[in-house]
Amino acid sequence: MEWGVLFMGSVGSGKTCAIRSISDIGVVDTDAAATDETARLKSHTTVAMDVGVLHLSDNDKLRLCGAPGQDRFDFMWDILLMQCRGLVLFVNHANPDPVADLDHYLRALETRLTTQKMPMVVGITHVDKNPLVPLDRYRDHLRQHPCKFMDILPPVFQVDARERTQVRGLLAALTGLLEMAERFPIRQRKGVTA
Repeated sequence: MEWGVLFMGSVGSGKTCAIRSISDIGVVDTDAAATDETARLKSHTTVAMDVGVLHLSDNDKLRLCGAPGQDRFDFMWDILLMQCRGLVLFVNHANPDPVADLDHYLRALETRLTTQKMPMVVGITHVDKNPLVPLDRYRDHLRQHPCKFMDILPPVFQVDARERTQVRGLLAALTGLLEMAERFPIRQRKGVTA
């Protein structure tokens, strides 16, 4: 079995780093020199996608796709969403308004995923740069702004995208959500309404 997982989030949130830290193959990337306001954050940025693979067991694997964070490349989001069955949304906790970043991606996903459900986990990165701000603000926002493309509230994790074990934990949670959705379609789950 092969599932595609899409990593999304703002520029510098750790998508490419996470895929590089977890992939069992050399990552194919489309990094290019940053030429706009992104250059203030980093020298290179993803302009189309990153692709890696994580082997789970026997013949099971996750295809890891990273979407560009800049809105001007958002046409790639549509293409990559068609290829994937689950989402990892990274939020850079050190950004000036990370909750607004979260909301931006939730709204963009809701616009694109009008006819399908997609399990998602949220990874909060760069927490060390803003340690006094509580992570509960993300959970609160997700509770107050539910999205139709999700059956259940996504779990929120603090993650260092450079650490393989932490990224693997995110993917384990997402894999659990994917398996639950496959084995127990929404109409069969007790206590959940469509």
